[in-house]
Amino acid sequence: MPIKRVRAPQIDFSVLRGELGLPGEFPASAAAEAEESVRQTALPPADRTDVPFVTIDPATSRDLDQALHLSRRDGGGYRVRYAIADVAAYVRPGGALAAETWVRGQTIYLPDGRIPLHPAVLSEDAVSLFPDVDRAAVVWTIDLDADGETTGVSLERARIRSRAKLSYVTVQDEVDSGTAGEPYALLPELGALLARRAADRGAVNLPLPDQEVERHGDGWRLVLRAPLPVEEHNAQISLLTGMAAAAMMIEGGIGLLRTMPPPRPDAVEKLRAAAASLGIPWPDGASVGAVVAAVDPATPRGAAFLDQSADLLRGAAYTQFEGTLPAETGHGGVGAPYAHVTAPLRRLADRFATEVCLALQAGVAVPEWVREALPQLPKTMADTDRLAGAATRGAIDLTEAVLLHGRVGERFAAGVVDRDEPGRNRAAGGTVALDEPAVRARCLGELPLGERVEVTLTVADPAARKVQFEL
Repeated sequence: MPIKRVRAPQIDFSVLRGELGLPGEFPASAAAEAEESVRQTALPPADRTDVPFVTIDPATSRDLDQALHLSRRDGGGYRVRYAIADVAAYVRPGGALAAETWVRGQTIYLPDGRIPLHPAVLSEDAVSLFPDVDRAAVVWTIDLDADGETTGVSLERARIRSRAKLSYVTVQDEVDSGTAGEPYALLPELGALLARRAADRGAVNLPLPDQEVERHGDGWRLVLRAPLPVEEHNAQISLLTGMAAAAMMIEGGIGLLRTMPPPRPDAVEKLRAAAASLGIPWPDGASVGAVVAAVDPATPRGAAFLDQSADLLRGAAYTQFEGTLPAETGHGGVGAPYAHVTAPLRRLADRFATEVCLALQAGVAVPEWVREALPQLPKTMADTDRLAGAATRGAIDLTEAVLLHGRVGERFAAGVVDRDEPGRNRAAGGTVALDEPAVRARCLGELPLGERVEVTLTVADPAARKVQFEL
């Protein structure tokens, strides 16, 4: 899908920071502790600097959590080495910095800057996996057979040295031209294999374009960006690691899972009905994940179908357990048990989940500071997830309203991606996605799901961050 760009004027996002109560500078005690940890923390004795890891991220990223190296195994199959920044080595349990990370929960992104989980001296320097410098990491080694089945998992603390900081665009260009470097040349092959396995086990991946606000000159623009294939392949490596971590925790009887109920039967039937009305093929015996994976999100009907598919992925949570397994251990979107362990610079839970896995791998007791934290993490992460979602949605709503301010009464081409359920005392309506600018907003009227329509802008209020159309 091509990127759609529209220039927006200057926008003040500080109102969102105040409204949501987002933290500002780190307290002096936390900042000082971070500086001290950089000076005092020694790198692990295990040396894996001979492995030519690389990082693959958005071009502007500086908080580099993951580095990978992919290779073929003698006799067939694959070896995945995935190095994760060792944040816990730099955050003292019970200290001022640890306390502040509990306040923040995760890195929150706004168009005009990040609200980081950790001070920049850690997240953008000493702990980030930049190239050509030794870094402390937790290295996962996952062996797979030729069919992508996991045959062995291990992890260790080790020093590593990344060889390159790569962007998704660069890697995609190299893949397309056949010039991808040795550490990541297998990414398309292995990523596609893992994606097929995911679809077979019922995983549901929604390839929806991301609606983003980005800086452009002295103003802002709204873009609709579809993920590159290598982004999806790279995500499969992270999912593979998260599933390995979850399996280890379940076997060890302690951990923190990322859970989601499987799609409800009534939601699946509703989606089948939507597929029939939109002309989306649903072959006999095909799983939801396989049907979703075959849909083109660039078409109006495909976009509408994927929007309807989002109803399948409800109820995500963090689930802590020790001893007795919880009633729900799986993740409906992944199609298997899954845990967050690959983004500790940006997400609090990953630091603790990784420590559980390290202890289980070593056959030692999980540290007490980790065990004490596990029951508190589900609520903390749920709260910060809501805050991050509100920040993202608020920034987009504000940009849409500013972008369309002064254009009330104009008509726009749009696709209908959602339609309200019939209900009393509510005007008929739904959601439309404009071609230009890349706006998604409420529209009143009897909307034909998945069809092209022309709509009139009736509200564009930056103060209320509200945009509305009428059919």
